[in-house]
Amino acid sequence: MVAARRTPRPSDKPDKPRPVLVTGFDPFGGDALNPSWLVAQALHRRQIGGHRVVAAQLPTVFGDSLKRLNALLAAHRPALVICLGLAATRAAISLERIAINVNDARIADNAGAQPIDTPVVAGAPAAYFSTLPIKAMQAEMNWAGIPAEVSQTAGTFVCNHVFYGLMHRLATGRGLKGTRGGFIHVPMLPEQGAPSLPLDRMVEGLRIGIRTALALQHDVRLGAGAVD
Repeated sequence: MVAARRTPRPSDKPDKPRPVLVTGFDPFGGDALNPSWLVAQALHRRQIGGHRVVAAQLPTVFGDSLKRLNALLAAHRPALVICLGLAATRAAISLERIAINVNDARIADNAGAQPIDTPVVAGAPAAYFSTLPIKAMQAEMNWAGIPAEVSQTAGTFVCNHVFYGLMHRLATGRGLKGTRGGFIHVPMLPEQGAPSLPLDRMVEGLRIGIRTALALQHDVRLGAGAVD
């Protein structure tokens, strides 16, 4: 007697690789555009290292930006999260090392809020480090001729707010086991002024960075510190 063939159940199917979530911000401070969102848009739906990139825009607003990010994390449960922001005074792609638990806004956000010396998350640790292999990512970008650096400060505006909120969620939230993340600042576009970097070079730099982060669980030991 031939045994009946069992119908495969959904649980029998191999899991699809989890996506890579890349976020950018909407324009702020009177600018007509925000390069961080343009870079994220350009990466949307690309396949990198076997993973699909999902791009989403965050509002440049304290509080609301984290609500949006947390909803995206719950919806996509990504393998990797890279939040992008604009650093108008920097000439290179800046891979942020550390997020600190403070909001101290020099200007108002897009909702008119300007918190000063308030915590991002009350009662939470003073700081979190990126879990991306930032030195390896920098090295690979530099090798490809794209200016990149490790940065020791993400500021105290909405960028740091999102960076800290992301790392706190990854450290404490359920359903995100194994998810790694961090924050990267990008320069202005040439049409916005100087210092700047063309959009295609930013996109290529982030593609290389994502590929490197997916390939490496641990960072390399390279000098990338600062003396001031």
